[in-house]
Amino acid sequence: MRRRPCVARGLAAALGALLAAGAARAAPEAAMPERLAPCIGCHGAGTSETEGVPSLGGQLPDYVVTQLFQFREKQREAPPMNDVAAGFSDDDLRAYADAVATLPPPARSGAPEEAGLTERAQALVAKHQCSSCHGPDLAGRDAIPRIRAQREEYLAKALAGYKSNARPGYDPAMNEVAQELSEADIKDLAAYVSRL
Repeated sequence: MRRRPCVARGLAAALGALLAAGAARAAPEAAMPERLAPCIGCHGAGTSETEGVPSLGGQLPDYVVTQLFQFREKQREAPPMNDVAAGFSDDDLRAYADAVATLPPPARSGAPEEAGLTERAQALVAKHQCSSCHGPDLAGRDAIPRIRAQREEYLAKALAGYKSNARPGYDPAMNEVAQELSEADIKDLAAYVSRL
């Protein structure tokens, strides 16, 4: 089976510096509840209750800083996030990423799954080597996002966006993987992963 790259190649020097700056810190800035309040207002305090808005809990700081950088630079279009991140300095990006990383992982309790879903979805996870990038428990690592217990409709929209190339990643791996997914595959993966 062909192995796909999971780490971005050739990211902008500014993004590399942001990631390095985070590694040099011993701990995130003091809690920023007042600065996180708008984030929590939409994304929840770990688990999003808003349709179409992803849960941020359990995301790793390197992933969050990468996404905020992409929003700021308009490399990823996702209103209102482009406007929110537009005025952020590099230090702001890192501070928000570190603060978001302190939110508890999302807790999902979706509807009971249909018969056969687990088997179909686990076969897809194995076939497309999801755990090679997202980790064995799909909780993410480094700049690769946690997808475990993410909102179902958000996962389905993201996968469909990767498949159509409407959502470019900073690394082409997801766009490549998604080309092989049918609509039924996307539905199964989103339903299964959201219930983990």
